[in-house]
Amino acid sequence: MSSIPKDQWARVGELYTAGLPMRAVAEKVHSSLDAVTYVLRKLDIPRRSFRDASRITFAAKLPSFTIRKSASAMTKELNAIGAMLYWAEGHKTSSAPGIDFANSDPRMLVLFMKFLRSRYHLDEKRLRVYIYCYANQPIDGLKEYWSKLLGIPRPQFTKPYVRENPTMNARQMPYGLVHIRYSDKKLLLDVLNLIESYRSKYCVGTQVVKGDAL
Repeated sequence: MSSIPKDQWARVGELYTAGLPMRAVAEKVHSSLDAVTYVLRKLDIPRRSFRDASRITFAAKLPSFTIRKSASAMTKELNAIGAMLYWAEGHKTSSAPGIDFANSDPRMLVLFMKFLRSRYHLDEKRLRVYIYCYANQPIDGLKEYWSKLLGIPRPQFTKPYVRENPTMNARQMPYGLVHIRYSDKKLLLDVLNLIESYRSKYCVGTQVVKGDAL
């Protein structure tokens, strides 16, 4: 263990309480992780919980996207459309790793992609497409169809889920069920905040504010 001079202990405490992870503190003072742990214990500074440490790390992480600075009527309209689409058909658990929007209607999926690309400068390489289809459907043809329609290269399509032996009574979706995914939790949180802005503007719980009273 590389010891830390006592005149540096206060700096160790300041760096850690400011939110820096212990490993980063050790790098700042050119010492070992064990030495930082020892100093924090001597200073009676409690260790952060794993949850708090994860929260701080997440907050410091730069997003993979930026929000476009556009105030056009079309952008505002697409913001509202995209928020409502995701509210209805998106995976909304805040612990999810990113965006996951699922539907079988090509028009709806195209519209959702227009929303994403109009609101954000995306890292397009993070986009993934997951197809759910049946064994009697042409998988390569579906990939080609969705790749052209959504403007997402085929190498960004993950392994599809293929359901074997579809029953005669099952409703087969002609183009399969498609998930559009984007791996950045901060993008998900921005979409959820956008949804909440519309929900709070027009609703209180389940009571509609504007329009006829319930």
